[in-house]
Amino acid sequence: MPMTFRDGLDSLLRPEDSVLVLIDHQPFQLSNLNSHDPQVVVNNTTALAKAAKVFGVPTILTSVIEGRGGLIFKHVTDVFPDQKVIDRTFINTWEDKAVVDAVTATGRKQLIIAGLWTEVCVAMPAIQAAGEGWDVTVITDASGGTSVEAHAVAIQRMIGAGINMMTWLALAAEWQRDWARVDTAGPLTQILIDHAGGSGIAYMWEQQLLNTPVSGEQPTGA
Repeated sequence: MPMTFRDGLDSLLRPEDSVLVLIDHQPFQLSNLNSHDPQVVVNNTTALAKAAKVFGVPTILTSVIEGRGGLIFKHVTDVFPDQKVIDRTFINTWEDKAVVDAVTATGRKQLIIAGLWTEVCVAMPAIQAAGEGWDVTVITDASGGTSVEAHAVAIQRMIGAGINMMTWLALAAEWQRDWARVDTAGPLTQILIDHAGGSGIAYMWEQQLLNTPVSGEQPTGA
């Protein structure tokens, strides 16, 4: 079978065509997360959720047996305080009718997924949805597996199924696309300050330099 390349302008992700599903960012899964620093995954997932909110991307939150596995991280649910989390028994989210119905109701076809663990709760729905015609992207740094190998092999498996791989900052930049889009540029910059480490620090340094007076002049606003 010839390989289908995902390229061209139309293949880039657009806020108006995107829908995000965050899967099983729960304490049980985090306790055996070994592919990433757990703190980094919490940070990146929070940044991803905030970016989706800034760009008006519908976001579905889902957990699996939260009574045993714990509630989705407060960092994420605080971004969507009025939203009910869909709790499942299915390990494969895409076999849960409530989740699929919620995604389908948005009318969007660019399906973005992140979750714990990559090799289980991300791979299964991503592969099934891709086979059903959805344009699927997985956010790898807001996901994680039980080992470095498990995460990497899952990514390889999904790439083989035609699924697109991105990181949260790449996705946010693709949604923004043009810094002249001032409605989202400011809020996105705040997310970079809060969650993008060196990029946020560099931005604040730039602002410091722009406001540093030339020798003998008064600071701006003085």
